[in-house]
Amino acid sequence: MTNYFDLTGHVAIVTGCSTGLGVQMAKALANQGAKIVAVARRKELIEQVAKEIADTYKVETLAIPCDITDTEKVNACVDEVLKKFGRIDILINNAGTGAVAPAEDITDEQFYSEMNVDLAGTFKFARAVAKKAMIPANYGRVINIASMYGLVGNKICGSAPYHAAKGGVVNLTRALAAEWGKYKITVNSICPGYFYTPLTKETLDSDFFQQNAKTMIPLERYGKEGELDSTAIFLASPASTYVTGVNLAVDGGYTCM
Repeated sequence: MTNYFDLTGHVAIVTGCSTGLGVQMAKALANQGAKIVAVARRKELIEQVAKEIADTYKVETLAIPCDITDTEKVNACVDEVLKKFGRIDILINNAGTGAVAPAEDITDEQFYSEMNVDLAGTFKFARAVAKKAMIPANYGRVINIASMYGLVGNKICGSAPYHAAKGGVVNLTRALAAEWGKYKITVNSICPGYFYTPLTKETLDSDFFQQNAKTMIPLERYGKEGELDSTAIFLASPASTYVTGVNLAVDGGYTCM
């Protein structure tokens, strides 16, 4: 019997792997046998995540603190992974930030910070991994975590820089897919809607957001823990060989209306 989603022996870097969706996706890949490199700025948190994954899923892990906006640190991180594992098969670009304020009150600094982290940081990591590991190997899976707000605007939570940056990630995904297809590297993005995490639970459970779900989301609820996992596994696996340049919304139908 074929296990289409077996990732045994594959090495996966997950950025923003200290909390929330990054940790969930790292665990999902580890459950399929992938070796996990947890990357984020907070050293203690990623070391805890890496240890938990190693203990639970019996796979090799590595924790590397890294600021994804710093090109030298990104390159050094990729070099460290290659030194330990000799390969990088999967990159999940999950690290990000979010400035929330009315557009007319957003500062230049907030706007530039958003672009630097969500868009430039995504590009820097993809560039380093492709150049140093995936192009030489003639194989790779790059998964950029964009957002449903990279596809549409919104009226309930002013965050224009976030929309702009994630919209950039959406088209960056297409551009890299077009360029790197000849190297058998697939580049796709996931555009999540609102998901429950320890940081969002209180907000999403509020009366306002519960009513918003019933009004704006066809499935009338927010994403539960684990509901992004299967999408990440599919796009990371050898089974998705002919899928590239796709921006896949996992949003309960929010963007279909």
